[in-house]
Amino acid sequence: MRRSDLFLPATRETRGAGTETTKLLVRAGLVRAFGSGLWGYTPAGVRVRRKLIRRLRAGMDAVGGQRVRLPGLQPRRRWDESGRWANFEGEMFTLENRDGKDICLAPSHEEGMVHLVDGRIRSYDDLPLLLYQIESKFRDDHARNGLVRCKEFTMKDAYSFHADEDCLDRTYGEVRAAYERIFADLGLSFAIVEADAGVMGGSNSEEFVAPVENGSNRLVYCTANGCRFGVTDEHADFDRYTVADSCPECGTLLAESAGTELGHVFQLGTRYSDAMGLTIDDRAGRELPVLMGSYGIGVDRLLQTLVQQGGIDRCRWPVTDWGCVAPYRAAVVPVGYEGEVREEADRLHKRCGPEDTLLFDDPEQSVGERFAESELLGLPATIVVGNQYRETGLVDVETQDGRTETVDPEAVPEVVERFAAGTTG
Repeated sequence: MRRSDLFLPATRETRGAGTETTKLLVRAGLVRAFGSGLWGYTPAGVRVRRKLIRRLRAGMDAVGGQRVRLPGLQPRRRWDESGRWANFEGEMFTLENRDGKDICLAPSHEEGMVHLVDGRIRSYDDLPLLLYQIESKFRDDHARNGLVRCKEFTMKDAYSFHADEDCLDRTYGEVRAAYERIFADLGLSFAIVEADAGVMGGSNSEEFVAPVENGSNRLVYCTANGCRFGVTDEHADFDRYTVADSCPECGTLLAESAGTELGHVFQLGTRYSDAMGLTIDDRAGRELPVLMGSYGIGVDRLLQTLVQQGGIDRCRWPVTDWGCVAPYRAAVVPVGYEGEVREEADRLHKRCGPEDTLLFDDPEQSVGERFAESELLGLPATIVVGNQYRETGLVDVETQDGRTETVDPEAVPEVVERFAAGTTG
């Protein structure tokens, strides 16, 4: 993408942009506030979301998930059956259509998923089944903490259906492990904590909580790499753990921080099947209620948390063996976009993949503005074509943490590939 063609409304103005992290996202030109709990995404912001969603899809597909799409508008009948029409914590948007029928903007999709499979799964032979979607949800919540608590948000929500408890336990464990891999691949620091099932219902429930500077909960968690022990202030045993304690699972010292929920997994059991009449025939021909699991990840809060864990001076997208969700994996910054520098910058832009490389070719931008914008976006690699190239024919490739390699232009695509994959040689 050429900067001169890109709609990237980077700005110094951040009035009314909410948290320090959302102010940074506004300055970088990734998002814009539309009102309380309502956010819009620019092309660069959409690119980050698309990369996040790609990782979520791969994680769910790897454990047998099948992608579906349910309508955001849903009629009242099935929500009355579940008992949640008047009991969704006062957060459901409801309205009446032109025929005088009550409908809602779905805040969750347990009811919708039951409706999708009701009468279409009839026997234990049809199970287990794991369905997921990545769509908008709507909740008339008290908007706060930027992209974390919104009135409209995107969620990856999955639902599993089972004939018995053992099958539910296996799928729950597989999805839980998939969530661990997803968050680790994205470069997030997180803990797994016991949680209250709340309005979703069911029995076993766990949250994936990221330590951040400002969050909705207090989190005590293990600092050891790979240990996911944690407990939030919503748990009855929270006061039992302090930063002076050792982790009960691995012995490493605990730390305390604010926390943001990234994902939530539930064992719903027959909570919805009993209420909504979802049954299958078992091996003996008996009609039994279907057991369910529910698994959610908030896409918007993922994006904010990735930036929040990196600091607030600029976007710092983690680079792991899996890759990086930065809006572009590289930028080409010419120092004086003319003559041989222009020719080489254009050539490198093409060789590095113009679909995922940003070329700063806009004549309205100064060299300083180009570097500042590239740094603000937090791209894994910045290719500088300037005095070094004019004098020696070499170019500098810089990482977002300040490391530089001076290389022949022919080697640039390979160096960018290494930087964008988290390796240095």
